[in-house]
This record gives sequence, C-alpha cells and structure tokens, in this order.
Amino acid sequence: MFGGSKDEVELMKKRSAAFLDVAKYSLRPGSYDVAAFGAGQAAQLHLKSTLLELIGDFPRTHSIISLLGELRRVNEKEVDAFVQKHKRGFHNLEDAYLVSRYFYKIFDREEWGIPDLIG
Repeated sequence: MFGGSKDEVELMKKRSAAFLDVAKYSLRPGSYDVAAFGAGQAAQLHLKSTLLELIGDFPRTHSIISLLGELRRVNEKEVDAFVQKHKRGFHNLEDAYLVSRYFYKIFDREEWGIPDLIG
C-alpha cells in the first residue's frame, strides 16, 4: 500500500457501505432527504478510500466531482469514460447531498431521481 494504512482504507470502505445501506433503507419510507445524504456520504467515502489506497491521500472536500478529478490523475482514460457515462447523476447526487445537509427542502422521488442515484 502506498499511503494510508490498510486499516484506514478498510474503515472508510466499511463506512461507505454502511451509508449506502442507510440510503437504500431510507427510500422505503420515503425519506428521500436522508437517502440523498447517505448516498452522498457513501460516494465520498468510497472515492476517498480509493484515493487513499492508490495515492496515499485525499482532498478534504465534500465534492464528488473534485474527488473524481483527483482520481482522474490515477487513470485518466477510465475515469473520464466513467464520469461521462454518469455525469448527470454525479451532479444530481452532489446537489442533493448539499441541499439535504444545509437547506430546508422537501424531497420527492422524481425531482432528484434519488432511487436512480442509489441504485
């Protein structure tokens, strides 16, 4: 392993999976704001753990787009193709995460496409 310890990487991956579980569970009762927050946290932690594992560090940001930009340095072609395929979803996820965290907003299923973001 180049940078971060294996324990740190594994803990971040475990937390990422837990937040994804929270997001999926929150869809059932229609708690779309909580689902958006959980999905955003899951994506951030997954990207940060990947960066930590591959390059030994990660930027201290909540921006999924910025984290993907850092990951692009590792494998430009593959990350570019992945981002192009899911670009709208990443922007929606990042916006939904920020709105769910900082603003008073009622989420509905169709407006943000929350179920599509979570998978």
